Amino acid sequence: MRELVYYVAVSLDGFIAGPAGEFDAFPIEGDHMDAINERYADTIPTDLALALGIERTTPMFDAVLMGWNTYAVGLPMGVSSPYRHLRQIVFSRSKRAEADDVQTTDEDPVALVRRLKREPGDAIWLCGGGALASSLLGEIDRLVLKRSPIVFGAGIPLFAPRAYAPERFDEVATTAFGSGVVLSEYVRAS
Repeated sequence: MRELVYYVAVSLDGFIAGPAGEFDAFPIEGDHMDAINERYADTIPTDLALALGIERTTPMFDAVLMGWNTYAVGLPMGVSSPYRHLRQIVFSRSKRAEADDVQTTDEDPVALVRRLKREPGDAIWLCGGGALASSLLGEIDRLVLKRSPIVFGAGIPLFAPRAYAPERFDEVATTAFGSGVVLSEYVRAS
């Protein structure tokens, strides 16, 4: 069965973006980039990977899930299909994606993920945001957190507030880089 992987950058205080969706404070240069880009090349937007000459030799994901706000980040720059190399699914009740190869749905995220997990294929990447991640917490099989040495103070949390119900994950790998970025991977406790 396919895994749902929440792979995301996060600040030390638990935010994946600033209050207005800002994410430009996350470091994009440093010794962490080559290692992360090699393993998670599928998470680099298609055009950026082409411009940087990054090859996807060992695909990890074949689908990406995004909330509307995560998807909409690229729209002001004319990017309406950020991950053309993946099946792109955007959750929205009121808006529609601007590209034909981006599926917009108002389907229950849990039902959709359960159906995707039964299909053949590679892992499913949960790109963001925090509200979608919170609604899918029970379906997340693996967390991959790129913790950056920054504090936002406010913003979009890793998981939106929800009813108290602890979910346990076990650490399987952690790599600390000289840049201060720490990549930690967790799997759902069995």
